[in-house]
Amino acid sequence: MRLTSLSALLLLAACQRAEPPAARSADRGTQIGSSLERAAIAAGAIADPARTSAVGLYQRSHEAGRDTLCIVPASKGRMRFGLEAQFGEGQACHGEGHARRTGDKLILSFSGGDRCIVVAQYDGDQIALPGVVDLKCAGLCEGRGSLEGVSFPRLSSDAAAALRVQDSDGSSLCEPD
Repeated sequence: MRLTSLSALLLLAACQRAEPPAARSADRGTQIGSSLERAAIAAGAIADPARTSAVGLYQRSHEAGRDTLCIVPASKGRMRFGLEAQFGEGQACHGEGHARRTGDKLILSFSGGDRCIVVAQYDGDQIALPGVVDLKCAGLCEGRGSLEGVSFPRLSSDAAAALRVQDSDGSSLCEPD
């Protein structure tokens, strides 16, 4: 009986291996997912999000309109952003402010009195807002529009392209600092 119990414990211990050191990237503040993803990054097939600047133009067109996010460099190593998400006639969200990067997160601090802050997921190719945002962000939207779950795929890594983009009214979406 004791031999069976000991064998079961040894088998269980063998199955619980620690994560290999290659999977950890604490020095960059981010966790790289699967071994396939790590291999693709090592081979150069996909960009390493920890080393990819968030500056650029992110845009997605859909049947209800166009969602645009531009990020440009600002003074003192900071970044500025402008955002517009359209959901149909009279349903949109607009905002701008400062952005900063923390590992695989992008913290968007919107300008204005409500102090809306959104912590978005950043993977190098896309910025995805969370499925739930603070109620303070409701003032950025018209009608039934909401920033919840909106994602912006990268269109360009060029700051000049981000500076040229216009909102639906024809105004500059990203202003330099």
